[in-house]
Amino acid sequence: MVIICALFFVFGFVTWLNGTLIPFLQIACDLHEKQALFVTFAFYMAYFFLAIPSSAILKKTGFKNGMALGLFVMALGSLIFIPAAQQRAFGLFLTGLFVQGAGLALLQTASNPYAAIIGPNESAAQRISIMGICNKIAGAISPLVLSAIVLNNATAIEEKIKVAAGEAQRTALLDELASKVIMPYIVMAVILIILAFLIKQSSLPEIDTDGAEAADGTEAAPKSSVFGHPHLLLGVICLFLYVGVEVMAGDVIGNYGRAMGMSLDTTKYFTTFTLVSMLVGYVIGIFTIPRFISQQTSLRVAAILGMLFTAGAFLTEGYTAVTFIALLGLANAPMWPAIFPLAINKLGKFTKIGSAMLVMGIAGGAIMPQIYAELKSTFGMANNTAFLVTMLPCYLYILYYSIAGYKVGLKK
Repeated sequence: MVIICALFFVFGFVTWLNGTLIPFLQIACDLHEKQALFVTFAFYMAYFFLAIPSSAILKKTGFKNGMALGLFVMALGSLIFIPAAQQRAFGLFLTGLFVQGAGLALLQTASNPYAAIIGPNESAAQRISIMGICNKIAGAISPLVLSAIVLNNATAIEEKIKVAAGEAQRTALLDELASKVIMPYIVMAVILIILAFLIKQSSLPEIDTDGAEAADGTEAAPKSSVFGHPHLLLGVICLFLYVGVEVMAGDVIGNYGRAMGMSLDTTKYFTTFTLVSMLVGYVIGIFTIPRFISQQTSLRVAAILGMLFTAGAFLTEGYTAVTFIALLGLANAPMWPAIFPLAINKLGKFTKIGSAMLVMGIAGGAIMPQIYAELKSTFGMANNTAFLVTMLPCYLYILYYSIAGYKVGLKK
């Protein structure tokens, strides 16, 4: 239990560093906002490409060795940040992020089954909740840690770069800023390698997932293909959109604040606000689902709250608008726990490939920020309008799935 919780802490810590990396790389690599948002694109697209291959890799390595391999791959991605910072090469930074995402895809695919087997089945939900809390706590801490190192006194640094006497002085300042990221990622790589070794030497048992065909012990009517389950396909779209709005609320919130004229010294903390809000929502879910409300109802309420908070951000300005975006974390918290089980319900022998397809849906975190940036840069939309147009349709679809989409094609 301690080992798996530590891994979920790692998931959260690495994933939510992106909120700090976006403004940092925008300055250090002299990028436009649209270019800087490729940080999330490179990271989350790794899930799209590696979700299904991860299953094949795990068949070769086993689950425990697969987790160790995932940590090692993440360490390799962290080390790529060293030459990237030395050269201020944005392409290398993106490569490092993609490699980190690839390691995480393998690690997530390998570690999640342990939630069911490290204790009694009737208490599995409690274990998953504890792991989720570890994940979100790490996600709230990581932007604070990295921003304190690489974005310390960021506003003053920005001003120095703007008023630099010549190109040589400006380049020297940018090189100095970029170098700040080297030591944190060296430390991260060392920790990940140590964790990989500890996992390799641990007493975690190997597990056999081939024995159970369906997540709930039952099999739906025979289908010739996974594509014969429309509730799954609709669920993949739903999870794609959910991860998109989650990343918008967590990683893009800082850029939203900067577009309203807020300083980087202020906006560098905004990702943490969203993650704290999400943590609160997660704790609420632990005590209310399914004791007081069902998964479907919680998803429905979450989608409605998402629409209301998005509208609040659109209609207000300044810290009020930022508060509404941070509150989206509260709305988003119950979504993954509800969408995933609803989508893989009664898949029978297609449960594994269905799960892999859902993990591929994490690529929504790559696409939605790009849509937001495109609406602003190409179509000239105002910051709040682009946010509304990006987010509102996603929550409307999630609401549809919570009402009807999850049962399409299932026998009553």
